[in-house]
This record gives sequence, structure tokens and C-alpha cells, in this order.
Amino acid sequence: MVKINGVDADLAGVKLSDYLKTAGYESKFIAVEINLEIVPKSAYSETEFKDGDTIEIVNFVGGG
Repeated sequence: MVKINGVDADLAGVKLSDYLKTAGYESKFIAVEINLEIVPKSAYSETEFKDGDTIEIVNFVGGG
């Protein structure tokens, strides 16, 4: 079990890049933090969720 943006999810063992695709995130417009550490975009495909992880995904929104 992991927590993504405050919501529990049974996603231990899932790759970050796979989750982002299925959840509809556009990787160039987001930042991801796992257990208070920013994950570099270059590491998305090799980063795997582990039981107990806390993940925060932030979308950047433009405007003016």
C-alpha cells in the first residue's frame, strides 16, 4: 500500500512511469516527490513504488 496525494492505493511494485501513464499525467508538466525527495524525470521509468511510500504529484498550471 502506498499513499498518493493523500489517498491510499494498492500500487506497491508498480513503476512510476507506468502509473503516470495510466493515471493520465503528462510528465513534462508535473513534479513527483517520493518520501520527501524529488524524483528526477530521468528516473521515472526505473522508480518502483514500495510498500509504505508517500508520493506527491504536483501539476504545473500556466495562466496569466
